[in-house]
Amino acid sequence: MKLLDDKGDIADLVKYRLDVAKQDLADARLLFEHNSLLSANNRIYYAVFHAINAVHALDGNGYKRHKDAIAKFNENYVATGIFPREYGRMIHRAENLRHNSDYDDFSIVDADITLELMNVVEKIVHEIEKYLLARIWVIERGLYLSILNVEHMSH
Repeated sequence: MKLLDDKGDIADLVKYRLDVAKQDLADARLLFEHNSLLSANNRIYYAVFHAINAVHALDGNGYKRHKDAIAKFNENYVATGIFPREYGRMIHRAENLRHNSDYDDFSIVDADITLELMNVVEKIVHEIEKYLLARIWVIERGLYLSILNVEHMSH
């Protein structure tokens, strides 16, 4: 793996961002349990956002704007079938709910919607984690290059 700086390599950055996503989910669950729904919606969105940024980190990409990170994730991972289209819709839903919760005065939040979205985002983060850890495992062992060399030799 490529060394980023004295803090580690890309795999370390990916794992760090996944840890942040999982902590965001744990925070969302605590906030939900204490009926702090607006804040829970914020953490739910950031959980999936940090997981998406972990995917981008493994590819060597980073985006300053949230909409760019989401759009590139949808383009490169949802539209290509790596992740289900439903994930794209749920990420958009989480983004809208967070925006409404953070910026709309007198925002009314339905606990059932927050709970449903939290459970869906938890699944998305888990699936992203499985995908990333599998890719890291392959990359660290050089298997990807071996596969490419075999394919190249067969042409």
